[in-house]
Amino acid sequence: MLDNFKTAEFVSPMHPDKMCDRISDTILDLCLSKDENSRVAVETMGGHGKVYICGEITCKYKITNKEIKKIVKEISGINKVEINLVKQSPEISNGVDTGGAGDQGIMVGYACNENESMIPQEIYLARELCNFIYKEFEYDGKTQITLNNKNEIDTVVISWCRVSSYILKIGVKAWLKENGLTARKIYCNPAGDWNIGGFDSDTGLTGRKLAVDSYGPRVPIGGGAFSGKDSSKVDRSGAYKARQIAVQELKEHNAEEVIVKIAYAIGVAKPVMVTAEIDKRTLDITEKYKCRPNDIIKELELKTPMFRHTAKAGHFGNKFNWDK
Repeated sequence: MLDNFKTAEFVSPMHPDKMCDRISDTILDLCLSKDENSRVAVETMGGHGKVYICGEITCKYKITNKEIKKIVKEISGINKVEINLVKQSPEISNGVDTGGAGDQGIMVGYACNENESMIPQEIYLARELCNFIYKEFEYDGKTQITLNNKNEIDTVVISWCRVSSYILKIGVKAWLKENGLTARKIYCNPAGDWNIGGFDSDTGLTGRKLAVDSYGPRVPIGGGAFSGKDSSKVDRSGAYKARQIAVQELKEHNAEEVIVKIAYAIGVAKPVMVTAEIDKRTLDITEKYKCRPNDIIKELELKTPMFRHTAKAGHFGNKFNWDK
């Protein structure tokens, strides 16, 4: 049945959107390295020779434009940077200062038994292939994997800057053989080989690759983007906690699949809902786990400046604290 086919894509760290995620999270890490209680919500937009930084930073240390421009230069190679940063709105901070959630919303966590990373097999394979190619060619690129109804690879699609389709096909076949896999169809640079990538060819924006950051299109997305946000924002901390719960419930019940949903009200510490759907059976687990923002931040050590790593190759299934 065609409706059992599953597809997911992954992008390299030099994709325009990923560069924006990495810039935003590296700025966040800089703030946390100076003041672990920093409040940060930084958006990056880049393209065609220019990068724009906009958002809010409240930090005991004064982050300078020079430091931000250095981050942008190291990640993107661009020197022209426009910066518009202000302090967090006091109306937001009032609710967060008391331990409340930094926003309302529903955060989704997921775990399955399809591979060692406990993420959907199609995005797991797309990410593994992307990482494999990126080790040799650190350029802008995308991979995509389609699985058939037997969970076998039906189609591989790969588009990679500055690498010929001939070389890419050799790389894909080597990766397939190394992992004992086969594919019915392989498309390498199907629109033709290309040499202009990254910010030279396209714009990027923080948070635009949320499906890539999460679990691919098979799993619903509840909250907003992760990158550039400190963990008082439950879009980030709540999603990480939901993943941790999903992993623990998967192991506890020896399940095939777990979907966790946590709902928050802005300014309120205790979530209004925590549910776990375990192999399609839904349980209310509101009282089973500590899901208040401050509890999550402490348990998962989310004041540590580590977020540039999450922006590079996916937030889940990479052995972070919330994957255990």
